[in-house]
Amino acid sequence: MLWFWLALGSALAVATADVLSKRYFAHLDPFEMGYVRLFYAAPWLIGPFLLTSTPEIASSFWLILAAALPLETAALYFYMRAIRVSPLSLTIPFLAFTPVWLILVGRLVLGERPNFWGVWGIVLVTVGAYTLNLDAQSRGLLGPVKAVFKEPGSWMMLVVSALYAVTASLGKKMMLLSGITFFGTFYFLLLAGLLGPLLWTTGKLKVHRLVSRPGWGLAVGLCTSAMVLTHVWSMSMAPAAYMISVKRLSLVFAVFYGRLVFQETGFTHRLVGALLMFAGVVLISWKG
Repeated sequence: MLWFWLALGSALAVATADVLSKRYFAHLDPFEMGYVRLFYAAPWLIGPFLLTSTPEIASSFWLILAAALPLETAALYFYMRAIRVSPLSLTIPFLAFTPVWLILVGRLVLGERPNFWGVWGIVLVTVGAYTLNLDAQSRGLLGPVKAVFKEPGSWMMLVVSALYAVTASLGKKMMLLSGITFFGTFYFLLLAGLLGPLLWTTGKLKVHRLVSRPGWGLAVGLCTSAMVLTHVWSMSMAPAAYMISVKRLSLVFAVFYGRLVFQETGFTHRLVGALLMFAGVVLISWKG
């Protein structure tokens, strides 16, 4: 059950990074806001990376890495593009489908097969996460689904959810071929090092804006680095679909943060989604 508590810790770290980003970096461009986490997590991850001995790495690791990095970059691009061209209420719910994609992708890439109860737990988490993100602008329970045929951001986010399933599976494959802490720190630092210059040269990143609030940036980075380390350790102990399902509880934590920090409305109806997610996680941890 250690994997469960690590995944729960990863969920809390994600939600805390989200609320700090929204509170102190909402003035930034979406690309800059996304890169804040990578940039400020780097100082916290360099130490563990340097203290971890470099393992024997198979050549297949580098082939998988070469495939994963473009997919990770594509996911970031489509994510930011989706939230810019379409309402959040019609895009964000589709992130809930990553654990469902992982049932198939995890089987193909990792040979993982969730049992009957685990699959139903994943379904409950997905339905709960989807419901959690609906609001009055969603135009009903099927609003986001119907929007796939009208809103470009909706189908883009559905693509993002699938890409995240693939990158999560490839990430676990690379972790098994190298080492847990080595992979978690190396991959994240490499991603930060590649995306920074890419965003800067394309005009999507302004350095002076990025370093405008270093104290709060380091706080976001600390949460992000905690998420990275708990993520890889939890992923090494459980099927990817289970781990990501528990990590999606970050959405539940986000609801409570939204109520406490931003006085957001719609708290009551979101509890329905939270309860469905909780039931799914209980099913996964008990019977999965």
